[in-house]
Amino acid sequence: MGSERVTGQPFDEDRDEAGTPRYGYDRMLDALRGADLDGLTRAVQRHLADHRVRFGTEPFVVDPIPRLIAGDEWNELERGLAQRSRALNHFLADVYSHRAIVQAGIVSDAVIDGAEGYEPDLAGRAPASPPAAAIIGFDLVRDPSGAFLVLEDNLRTPSGYAYLLAAREALEATLPSGMPVPRSIDPTIYDLLGATLRAAAPAASGNDPVIVLLTDGAGNVAYYEHSRAAARLGIPLVTLDDLAADGDGLNARLPDGSVTSVDVVYRRTDEDRVRDERQRLTRVAQMLVEPWLNGKIGLINAFGNGVADDKLVHSHVEDFVRFYLGEEPLVRSVPTLALESGQARREAVGRLKELVIKPRHGHGGTGVTIGSHVDDAELERVADEVSEHGERYVAQPIVPLSRHPTVIEGRLEPRHVDLRPFAFFADEVALAPGGLSRVAFDAGEMVVNSSRNGGGKDTWVLD
Repeated sequence: MGSERVTGQPFDEDRDEAGTPRYGYDRMLDALRGADLDGLTRAVQRHLADHRVRFGTEPFVVDPIPRLIAGDEWNELERGLAQRSRALNHFLADVYSHRAIVQAGIVSDAVIDGAEGYEPDLAGRAPASPPAAAIIGFDLVRDPSGAFLVLEDNLRTPSGYAYLLAAREALEATLPSGMPVPRSIDPTIYDLLGATLRAAAPAASGNDPVIVLLTDGAGNVAYYEHSRAAARLGIPLVTLDDLAADGDGLNARLPDGSVTSVDVVYRRTDEDRVRDERQRLTRVAQMLVEPWLNGKIGLINAFGNGVADDKLVHSHVEDFVRFYLGEEPLVRSVPTLALESGQARREAVGRLKELVIKPRHGHGGTGVTIGSHVDDAELERVADEVSEHGERYVAQPIVPLSRHPTVIEGRLEPRHVDLRPFAFFADEVALAPGGLSRVAFDAGEMVVNSSRNGGGKDTWVLD
């Protein structure tokens, strides 16, 4: 991994090294000149509050300064992520069937079987269609050259597109005139989502399948998105209490009290496992697995996708593109090193200040250590943990996340950002233009997460 170091100053989204504004930013900054930036921030948050946009119990926070991406650059990125989506779905189908990827020596059985999200119950039984990961949310960062890298692939229950739409609506209602004009995302996102759900319906369901959105209820942190998506698509929002087996099929009790057979379940529950820690079937699996495996319902997204979310498996996705598609990857992954061997552990311990150490199984930034951001005592603790339990972790080079102008106390200050675009796989893969950028409001903070004083940014693709 010594040759995989990422070095250099963070890429500035708004201007090049000479200080010249990048495409679209000159027009945007001209339009904002003299604006009350704090007033814009308050107006955006007021709009979001008026529309009850919340993430869990907290208000959804959006910076009023949009992130801009030139159309040509987006088109290239879109092709690369569509390619990656196809390769990941080939991998998921292969994992639960013939494991050609193992026979080719690219990934071992041990890596697959040791992935937290691998579901042994599905071996030899997982349906070939619809695509297991019909909706994918990618977490992207820019390296110092400006190239986008994939930090994580989210194939279980990706969320965020409704928050992206809410951010766009809030900015459209508050920003001054003279701003650049972005590509539309509404109704594009819901058109893509609807087409993906309809494509998942069993052939016997006909041209008007019954689709339900399965939620945990108002206690789910993304419940705003669940309710908004169901309303926009005109489909019922149900919980597990509303579902019942019907022979080898599935029935749902609708909000009006009527009961109907179900053709497609858009599953948005936090629980996505087939079995829990005690190897008992989870409640959601008890209800959905058999109708799904029997071909009576379509399921978006499938059980078992967590095997491809695994951070060690992530290190092989570029190999998946070459193996399954016979193509060179158009988008690269952040380099990832397994820490299973003694040599790899010693190398990582010797370079901890240059690395990010991540639990192989985990999400949301929990347990992540950025070597350059912790004190010597924490480095020593992490070194001991990696030396003793390296198989639980992976190491990645520190990628200095790109910076974007962000309103801080009434001024524009550079803050680190990432990007989550969304891919939808119906007959083919399509992406909504842009995505939800996430921003860290604290200076120097590179974990862009709401739990670390983070928020959202609208992302505009410009033609």
